Amino acid sequence: MSVEKSTKAARGTAQCENTNINLLKANDYVAEIIKAEMAKSKTLLINVTSSAGSGKTTLMQKTAERLKDKLTMAVMVGDLETERDADRIRESGIQALQIVTGGICHLEAQMIHQVLPEYKLNEIDLLFIENVGNLVCPASFDLGEDYRVTLMATTEGDDKPKKYPRMFLTSDMMLVSKCDLLPYLPFSVDAVVKDARDVNHELEVIEISALNGDGIDEWCDWLLDKVDKKQNS
Repeated sequence: MSVEKSTKAARGTAQCENTNINLLKANDYVAEIIKAEMAKSKTLLINVTSSAGSGKTTLMQKTAERLKDKLTMAVMVGDLETERDADRIRESGIQALQIVTGGICHLEAQMIHQVLPEYKLNEIDLLFIENVGNLVCPASFDLGEDYRVTLMATTEGDDKPKKYPRMFLTSDMMLVSKCDLLPYLPFSVDAVVKDARDVNHELEVIEISALNGDGIDEWCDWLLDKVDKKQNS
């Protein structure tokens, strides 16, 4: 590579880094506005992340079925295309709005803030953000959430926490999902928990199956405790 080409490449890299820094600063500014609005309404905001197909939407459905008579709940759903997941969640009897990103692989705080007026926050105890299925990009974007919960499906393999460390470092809870399939898969819960806690020693872990109900009571109890603390803070 010539000196001229090398210099241009370096400038391009610097410009890209500066763009990323500016983008994240702008995102964090809006995230702080969201946090203030959630604090005012006493609404607990949970950002649910995972790879595609880890069971986020099914978990939202089962959580709604268990808690909709105890809490007022709603969901924002992020996907590249279609409203299929929001339709599924609405069938569970709670409000759900779809954010179609049009190819963007994550949700940003500005997207969340734009749709907040669609919700009566003063009447909502628990608001979920079902993020785009991706363990990379969503890890960098604060959405103003109180807690970040990441699903780690048994179908993915148990080596993901150290391959995608930022997601697990920035999460408060890891749900090991699809545990009903453990007898049929070469997946070690002990190994995935060890790797995840090597990355983030404060990470809470619950093993769940949305299909047979394992761990769902513990998950719902965790949510109820966090809602109570938010409303009495």
